Amino acid sequence: MNIYKGVESIKNITNPVLTIGTFDGVHIGHQKIIHQLNEEAAKVNGESALLTFFPHPRMVLQPNDHSLKLIQTQEEKINKLAEFGLKNLIVIPFTKEFSNLSAIDFVESILVEKLKIKKIIIGYDHQFGNNREGDLKFLVSMAPKYGFEVIEIPAQEINDVNVSSTQVRNAVLNGDIHIANKYLGQAFKINGTVVKGKQLGRTIGFPTANVKIEDPYKIIPAIGVYNVIIKLQNSTHKGMMNIGYRPTISNELELSLEVHLLDFNGDLYNQFVTVNVLNRIRNEKKFPSIDHLKAQLKEDEQTCRAFFSSSDSL
Repeated sequence: MNIYKGVESIKNITNPVLTIGTFDGVHIGHQKIIHQLNEEAAKVNGESALLTFFPHPRMVLQPNDHSLKLIQTQEEKINKLAEFGLKNLIVIPFTKEFSNLSAIDFVESILVEKLKIKKIIIGYDHQFGNNREGDLKFLVSMAPKYGFEVIEIPAQEINDVNVSSTQVRNAVLNGDIHIANKYLGQAFKINGTVVKGKQLGRTIGFPTANVKIEDPYKIIPAIGVYNVIIKLQNSTHKGMMNIGYRPTISNELELSLEVHLLDFNGDLYNQFVTVNVLNRIRNEKKFPSIDHLKAQLKEDEQTCRAFFSSSDSL
């Protein structure tokens, strides 16, 4: 997949068939649109292209609103788009200045002059340009003048995409990972770097890798214990992850993500890891003693092992 950061970096894309959107999650609704892009591109010996924005427009236009949480980091999105066959990704840096660009200027300077689009696939409710003055009807009116074709994504498919995005976010926040994974078409992923913690896990027989996520906008599942598969640079391992505040052994208010790998010995510090979250075992609890915690962790391990022995997760 070709990645262009800013319109200035765009090179010659053959007969581009384009869509526009954030595509957060690249869930099954988005995957369907990518498939349609590739099909339409093949008809004109062209290439599929997605035009997206980074940072997310809400981060720029509403900087004091910290409620926005994204299913994917930018890197996670790029990797998944490539996985599903998108040929070109154009990432436009979103700024307040860019938000003032009129719809006509957006079409003429970017879609026509820079990209030379052959077709654009767009939803009936998509709006763009200053004051959101551009829409499907506007593009259809411009198409004959500039020689591109407009293909409308039916309302039902748009609704499916919107519903899927909402359902993924809600499912992750509620810890219903099996539902999120259904709409994502694969396991929900958390990428991060293993950092040194207080090493309390190893003192009770359950050493953990503390995963630090750099992106503050990345959505995190509900606190609790999960079955996971963790991918290292050269290997893959089964494990269980605790997301929470470790109330039995800590009074800290900082959320932590700790992964215990089954049947693993080794040093993971400073390694970049991908955690595939498969399902939730239980909520986080505060236990009356360390011994009660150890007993529960042993039970969790058995539950985790039973899950993997009865599934094709690895």
